[in-house]
Amino acid sequence: MVRFGRKEVYLPNAVIALIKSEHLPATHAKFRVPLTFSKLDLRDYLFHAYGLRTDKIRSYVQQQRVQHDRPDATVPQQNKWFRPKAIKHMTVEMDKPFVWPEDPESWEPWSKEIYSQLQDDADGRDKPATKIKEAREEAQTLAKQARELLQGKKRWRPTPVDEVVEEVDRDVKI
Repeated sequence: MVRFGRKEVYLPNAVIALIKSEHLPATHAKFRVPLTFSKLDLRDYLFHAYGLRTDKIRSYVQQQRVQHDRPDATVPQQNKWFRPKAIKHMTVEMDKPFVWPEDPESWEPWSKEIYSQLQDDADGRDKPATKIKEAREEAQTLAKQARELLQGKKRWRPTPVDEVVEEVDRDVKI
């Protein structure tokens, strides 16, 4: 007999995601867990958090494909390889079946459109091509300002140190 509840979990500092899998039977559930999680950790977490007893747990680590350079690199480099962090999945066999609830007819209370738009914006900002474009635009602006200074169209005016000190003093509250 399996003894549940050996490791008490009060406030877990791990993110565990239940993944909807159409091909699994109702008595199975698939989770995405941290790489440091063991089968016993997941079993005790489910027991203490949800009162769920599990029979068998299968786990596998999914390696990610090797990519050219890091996705967060500002300037892409040739012949630099990067492998993203692996993902660990665990499939749990439960004694009672679990049925996913139906999707709501209206997603308005959850602001799904706004969330999707924010996700799309964030995905675009993280791409190296976007960062390169932003860096080029900034470089062009600086080059234009430098040309105007050299041609005498604009006059250089250094910022007085007193203004900077006053600005910093206003921000700091003791």
